[in-house]
Amino acid sequence: MNTSNNEYGVNDNSYKAAGELPGLTQLVDDFYDNMSEFAESKKIRDMHPSDLTESRTKLAYFLSGWLGGPRLYSQHFGGMSIPASHKHLPVGEAESEAWLHCMQKAIDVQPYEESFKVYLITQLRVPAERIRAVCARNI
Repeated sequence: MNTSNNEYGVNDNSYKAAGELPGLTQLVDDFYDNMSEFAESKKIRDMHPSDLTESRTKLAYFLSGWLGGPRLYSQHFGGMSIPASHKHLPVGEAESEAWLHCMQKAIDVQPYEESFKVYLITQLRVPAERIRAVCARNI
């Protein structure tokens, strides 16, 4: 999709730039595949169940609404506070950076416009930092 950078974050432009639900599903699949592949992400992979089916669905559904598309997460799973739902996990700076690394590698292989790739990883740093800040209090 040809969307200029200043339109990301407006209405459903980011959702469309990500390829809507099929594009987000591919991103999430690549992300979780990366999490299982990279040694530095072993600790965050171990925080997830062995079967990632529900984790994959939840992340794709969350990203759908977060990027301005259908609010699938709340429709299927109810409301969610990202920091609160992760506060029981031992997430420090290393874990947050490992998560972002896996996501960056997943974003890199998507057929997104380069400007959207930069926008998306920049935006994902915000919830990653919020999760790290909440979880760091419990480490």
